Amino acid sequence: MPFDFRRFDIYRKVPKDLTQPTYTGAIISICCCLFILFLFLSELTGFITTEVVNELYVDDPDKDSGGKIDVSLNISLPNLHCELVGLDIQDEMGRHEVGHIDNSMKIPLNNGVGCRFEGQFSINKVPGNFHVSTHSATAQPQNPDMTHIIHKLSFGDTLQVQNVHGAFNALGGADRLNSNPLASHDYILKIVPTVYEDKNGKQRYSYQYTVANKEYVAYSHTGRIIPAIWFRYDLSPITVKYTERRQPLYRFITTAWHSAGRLYIVPTPVLDLGVLMEAPACLPPAASNGTQANQPDSALQASTWGARESQDLDLFSVVLAHLPSAAHTLICS
Repeated sequence: MPFDFRRFDIYRKVPKDLTQPTYTGAIISICCCLFILFLFLSELTGFITTEVVNELYVDDPDKDSGGKIDVSLNISLPNLHCELVGLDIQDEMGRHEVGHIDNSMKIPLNNGVGCRFEGQFSINKVPGNFHVSTHSATAQPQNPDMTHIIHKLSFGDTLQVQNVHGAFNALGGADRLNSNPLASHDYILKIVPTVYEDKNGKQRYSYQYTVANKEYVAYSHTGRIIPAIWFRYDLSPITVKYTERRQPLYRFITTAWHSAGRLYIVPTPVLDLGVLMEAPACLPPAASNGTQANQPDSALQASTWGARESQDLDLFSVVLAHLPSAAHTLICS
């Protein structure tokens, strides 16, 4: 007998006369198809959506900045004239600048009674402070009112990313209008370097910060010290990095295929059980005297069974692999 190469086929086709459609199978099939569609759309949404993951490490991420950090400050002092308002900067590297004016702007408020200060400047990556005060004024006022509202205080690049919720402007909206007009305000900042890398590999450098504050009236041996608004900062050695990632295409295909395959296979035992339960209803009714009700049908049934018994071993193995469904069909045919 010649060798049949088709014996290697593991995806053998079941003959049509060994299958039987049922209402139960149709309902389950429709439900499975709808659920497969739901899972596919869920996986597709996950594939399209960009995921942002974060990590921590110890390093200076922006080595090309020259050891500088850009600062953006926007603050309103509604009870202090603009000619009295100034910005002073000092740090542990010996920098001491009084009345910084570069990239800054003063906007009069309340018909010139108050002032809004907006400034862009840089600080060194060492502990230090910058403060809003009247130290740079030609003549010091007797009772400067340092009540204020901070609209914005941020460091580095501005990040506007929906998936990242950080403290990039932790002092934004701080309202000290009801505080003591003669009090100084200390804001102690812990600055945390932050890197955001998009899915194209482009990096942006920003800084988050935590803040603690206190309000006090300071005195010395000569009397009360002129109040100011101090921002004292220090840098954290820990860097936070956010990275945009998208699910690889191969993982999306594998997951979607796996979900669909499981939903196609899992209902099979349920369907086979339902078929076996319906099988007795397909048997021809027996006559009251023990003889068959329809002799021509019995002859046709016998002929069908004889034809099936003459099939080769390959067909018999297929029947064994689909025994529950095949048993129902053989009984009802």
